[in-house]
Amino acid sequence: QVQLVESGGGLVQAGGSLRLACATSGGTLSSYTMAWFRQAPGKEREFVGGINRSGSSTSYADFVKGRFAISRDNAVNTAYLQMNSLKIEDTAVYYCAARPGSAITSSNYDYWGQGAQVTVSS
Repeated sequence: QVQLVESGGGLVQAGGSLRLACATSGGTLSSYTMAWFRQAPGKEREFVGGINRSGSSTSYADFVKGRFAISRDNAVNTAYLQMNSLKIEDTAVYYCAARPGSAITSSNYDYWGQGAQVTVSS
C-alpha cells in the first residue's frame, strides 16, 4: 500500500514562492506517475500538473504554466511542486497523487496524500 505525505505548505505573500514535497512509502516511486491537485474552499478539486515515472515529461494546467514546476527524485522517493509567482487565487489545499503506469492524466489516481494548506496573502 503506497502512502503519500505532503509537506512544505504555509502562508506566503502574493508574488512569493513555496515548494511542496510529497514523500512516498510502501512502494517504489519510479513505478508511479505522480500528480498534484488542489482544492479551494467551495470549489471542486482540480488538476495542477503531473510528471511521468522517469521525470522526462510533465504536463500542467493552463492556470499554472510558467509559474509552477513539478519534479521528482526517485532515489529518495519524493516528488516536488515548486510554486513561483504565487497569486491569491492559488490559495488551496494541495494534494499529491500517484497512479501506476506512465501516462500523465488529470484523473484516475489510486493513491492520495492528506493535503497541505497553501495560503497566499495580499
